[in-house]
Amino acid sequence: MLSVVSPLPGQSPYFRRRNPSVLPVSCSSVWEVEKPPADFDLRPGLRCSPQFPEIRAAKRVVLVRHGQSTWNEEGRIQGSSDHSVLTAKGESQAETSRQMLLGDFFDVCFTSPLIRSKRTAEVIWDSRKDNMITEPDLREIDLYSFQGLLKHEGKEKFGSAYRQWQKDAANFQIDGHYPVRELWDRAESCWSKILAHEGRSVLVVAHNAVNQALVATAIGLGTKYFRILLQSNCGLSVLDFIPRIGGGSPRISLNRLNQTPNSPVALESSGGRKTNAQIILVCHGATQSNEAAFSDIGFEPLNMLGVIQSQKTAELLLDLKMSCLICSPRIASADTATAICEVQEAADCLGANCVPRYVETKKMLELEVEPILLRALKSSRKSNPIRVGWFDNLDDTSMVELWSQSRKAWQSLLQQLSNDSEPKSERNVVVVAHPAAHIALIAQCLKLTTEWAGSFHLDTGSISIIDFPDGPEGKGVIRCLNYTAHLGRWSIPVTRSLGNDEEF
Repeated sequence: MLSVVSPLPGQSPYFRRRNPSVLPVSCSSVWEVEKPPADFDLRPGLRCSPQFPEIRAAKRVVLVRHGQSTWNEEGRIQGSSDHSVLTAKGESQAETSRQMLLGDFFDVCFTSPLIRSKRTAEVIWDSRKDNMITEPDLREIDLYSFQGLLKHEGKEKFGSAYRQWQKDAANFQIDGHYPVRELWDRAESCWSKILAHEGRSVLVVAHNAVNQALVATAIGLGTKYFRILLQSNCGLSVLDFIPRIGGGSPRISLNRLNQTPNSPVALESSGGRKTNAQIILVCHGATQSNEAAFSDIGFEPLNMLGVIQSQKTAELLLDLKMSCLICSPRIASADTATAICEVQEAADCLGANCVPRYVETKKMLELEVEPILLRALKSSRKSNPIRVGWFDNLDDTSMVELWSQSRKAWQSLLQQLSNDSEPKSERNVVVVAHPAAHIALIAQCLKLTTEWAGSFHLDTGSISIIDFPDGPEGKGVIRCLNYTAHLGRWSIPVTRSLGNDEEF
């Protein structure tokens, strides 16, 4: 068990979702742009609870960023300009995305009007008969005088304004505009149009910043989260919208974030900045439990699918030099961790261009959330026809207990990542636990309270990656959530049913 450390100095307080019954339905920030009060906090962490059109049936929305463009390659600031086109690499990325989505069904495709996005959408949509809908509000962020400049030109010409764009984008102002806040308002407008469409499976092809804003506004995160939810070229994100029994704005869950054609496991740039530290969250493989609502909460070992998932994950991590591997004491997590370690130690025998590594492995009691889930399941008598998340059966007391436990675990993980004995170029920590434990850790990273528990979904066998471009003491950037492409034929289909009737 790792020692628990006190909260790090200078950490900001956790945000709490405000009661939507006492807030206006709209969150328009036009007045902020025109005349912000002198003492107004211009870095909102959270918007009000999202208020979207009522829907009659569950809807899944798949967001895809366009492939690499000529201006991406040149390092030129694009914004909403329409002068760049896809490079050969961008065309290849779009084709890979088409193949990834070949077996998935979509009712409609919304696309940005900009050439680089429309071309990506055309490649992915291919021979589907339904028409694509061009939506002007899906264009990339408006950056006004910045557009067309190389990055070094932006630094030279705009100086402090460019530094603010890099360090404090939510407050960045140019030509009398606040681009990020305008983008957030535009994203909310887009959601109203997308959700008003009768299609249940919707494809949206757009851009980096606007896709970030779509994800953030859907789950109630404000402009402070710009550049925190990574969107790579042709990265794929999935959001589920579930109708409420009593009507009103739907329940919303981020099912996947930034699943890319290539492996996400690499210490590289994160949101345009080089990163040298990562926490990789590995959900243990499937177990033998037959519980429909919570399939992995007992002491069961991995079933055959779980064994395959753990081996696939070990293969994905083969080229990663781990600083440390930490797991929950539960059998499924420990067995998944063992599979990863065995592959690392046999790296030189597996045809990989590397040498065997003996990975330091630790068990952390704070990652053991199964007892909390099991108590809640036994005491709950309600049934859920649709399982939105792992926390549906937990009462407030159980949620507070789980969040408190995960906060301690998160602080210990940051302490481990900050270990000075590790080479700074190779600092990463792999964490193996139940999906519910990882959702709570992601919420701790984003400084969210229990109200956001249902806003994220993770599957067994998936991985999620958090980058720290400013080191463990800085903000975590979510590189990907619920990545399952490494599972091959056992990966989770992008447009799978939302019900419980589809199991492995």
